[in-house]
Amino acid sequence: MGDCMDQKLLREREAKCVQENPPGCTAGCPVHVDARGMVAAVRKQDWAGGLALFHKAVPFPGIISRICDRPCEQACRRGEIDEPVDVGALERSCVDNNEKPRAMFAALPARNGTVAVAGAGLGGLTAALELARKGYRVVVYEAADRLGGSIRQFSESRLPGKLIDEDFAVFGRLPVEINYNAAVGAGDLTVAALADKYDAVYLAVGCRDEGFAGWGLKLDSGGSIAVDRVTLATSHPKVFAGGSLRRCGSRSPIASIADSKAAANSIDRLLQGASLTAGREGEGPYKSTLYTNIAGVAPQMRAAVRDPEGGYSAEEAVQEAGRCLQCECRECVKACEYLAHYGSYPRRYVREVYNNLSIVMGIHHANKMINTCALCGQCAQLCPNGLDMGEVIREARQMMVERGKMPPSVHDFALRDMKFSAGDDFALCRHQPGHGSSRLVFFPGCQQAASSPQAVRKMYEYLCEKVDGGVGLMLGCCGAPANWAGQEQLFRETLLSIEDKWQALGRPQVITACPTCYSMFYHNLPAVPVETLWTLLDRIGPPAGASTAAPRKLAVHDSCTTRHEPQIHASVRNILGRLGNEVEELPHNHETTVCCGYGGLMMFADREVARKVVSSRIKESATDYLTYCAMCRDNFAGQGKRAYYLLDLLCATDGDNQAERPSPGWSERRENRARLKRALLREVWRESVTEPTTEVKVFIADDVRRVLEDRAILTADVTQVIAHAESTGDKLQDTVSGHFLASHRPVSVTYWVEYSPQDDGFLVHNAYSHRIEILY
Repeated sequence: MGDCMDQKLLREREAKCVQENPPGCTAGCPVHVDARGMVAAVRKQDWAGGLALFHKAVPFPGIISRICDRPCEQACRRGEIDEPVDVGALERSCVDNNEKPRAMFAALPARNGTVAVAGAGLGGLTAALELARKGYRVVVYEAADRLGGSIRQFSESRLPGKLIDEDFAVFGRLPVEINYNAAVGAGDLTVAALADKYDAVYLAVGCRDEGFAGWGLKLDSGGSIAVDRVTLATSHPKVFAGGSLRRCGSRSPIASIADSKAAANSIDRLLQGASLTAGREGEGPYKSTLYTNIAGVAPQMRAAVRDPEGGYSAEEAVQEAGRCLQCECRECVKACEYLAHYGSYPRRYVREVYNNLSIVMGIHHANKMINTCALCGQCAQLCPNGLDMGEVIREARQMMVERGKMPPSVHDFALRDMKFSAGDDFALCRHQPGHGSSRLVFFPGCQQAASSPQAVRKMYEYLCEKVDGGVGLMLGCCGAPANWAGQEQLFRETLLSIEDKWQALGRPQVITACPTCYSMFYHNLPAVPVETLWTLLDRIGPPAGASTAAPRKLAVHDSCTTRHEPQIHASVRNILGRLGNEVEELPHNHETTVCCGYGGLMMFADREVARKVVSSRIKESATDYLTYCAMCRDNFAGQGKRAYYLLDLLCATDGDNQAERPSPGWSERRENRARLKRALLREVWRESVTEPTTEVKVFIADDVRRVLEDRAILTADVTQVIAHAESTGDKLQDTVSGHFLASHRPVSVTYWVEYSPQDDGFLVHNAYSHRIEILY
């Protein structure tokens, strides 16, 4: 893997996120009016703001607000539900309700180059305005005695002269010379003469009954001047043409303006010696690629207008603006609390990750964002183009680890917990007692054993009873924390160790209770046949007398690591059906399910985000939840949600109490694993076991224990600090309270404990941790 994300790959990933792509109304408008933003301003009765957005794209807002042919409305997604938003009427409202003087365009410093414009209709005046603003001297030739051309044909009620005068007042402030009663093509005022006299010429003379023969330009099959579709160039290198001149029979005011803006761009490029064609893909109308989910949007007819001639009142305009869907994608952000928490969307996040990886010196501001992602893949499932932020984040973590840029404390606790699960206190690999080989090996997973050790043991005993040929047992960790932390070498070492033990058992089929273990083995150990406990039980049947005390209806939470495993989803629901339970499906489930806050080590990187994730999920239904991952169940229970773990439901005798079983703390989870191993060795394999002894006895009140749990500090960490302090004398004493304060750094995190002697042990008052190394 390289030192930084590949630029080509970066661009491809950014392009998958369509959130920044314009909505259909803007893309369908030839000049790309920000109709969405303008309508949002109308909602707030910000008439000046709405007009500013309209005026930014349209040089003559008063005129266009009355006569535009509204191609934007043809692309309005609201029209797929009922009627398009009346954008034209809202444009008029912005003009009519704005009391401030119309903003005038400022011209750039004068440039070399003069341009002749033939025609002073909307098209010709647009080109003149655009070029004058760029600093060119512009000379306009108009056959009539006033500005406006064909727009003067509209009635006063449709297009008041006052609006025309207000829009054209800008020419009194720009370097534009206007010649009236000067028809190009008549007498000496030929195209050739203009081309000789000026640096460029733009023809916007409209349709001519007499045609353009004799103008010295190549004509198309219809007798009009042949024009390049993109640049509006003609057969003469200095002459451009557009507007209704090339759209005879289908005049469109807004298309004429778009043509003239494009022609002005071409002339500017010509005079600067730049390419006329480069980078012009986004000009003119096109079909938007912005995805907007309109499922479930209720129909709402257009706001009625009391005075059709006068247009919408302010109240009516606000009502109509309220119909706008404010089109956007954000499908992933709507569903993911992590993506929502950082206030943006994947296109920007991908760029932030790239920039973060590119920093050699300085602060890596995106570290927390990178380390908080659950890596669950829901975003890829919801994204219309399949952009997977989890894939981006996983690569970023791996790069940070390889380059020594990963803060060691971020994943320290989870990796130490993984080490514990792979160590002598929990790891175990045995054939079934009385068997020299194993047909199956049960791998419950470290967190299943940490949460519900009794159920793990009962399920193992059931499998031994039900399955012929021997069922081995393997206790340990699948390596997921290392994989999520970007520690690829450690992950591979863990998998290799598991594969070696599997080989020693005779290569049996592996049965996992943990969905994450199944995913890790299935995707990373292709030689190992693996199946989940749930699909196995769906075939052989659950234990006789499995608990039926749970409610008849349960809302199933699918584990995020089974997102693409429909057979597991089906088996879990089949088992519940056999137990007599009705299944409720949550809004996001199966392939779109959400993470519980543990995946990707989210809860260690940012507990606030992890809590948001859990809170959002448990609010989706008042029904009791059913999970088939112990961590999911414990995280829900930890925030007060009644939740059952399927293994408990199958193996426990007090089913109803299982929903209220407290989530075990981190210290208890470790002890549960260690106790399970000792009990199995002693009672199943009949081996002698030495019970552990504690060199330091501590007393911890419930409120202090909650603080330790929230800070991911184990009782073992506390006792280690106190033991170190008492044996070395490295401690401080508060002369007022008499409490001692001591620290110890076992690996990469320094732990501090405030304590005092009590009876035959020590009373713990507080504890915290940090990355700073204390040098005495």
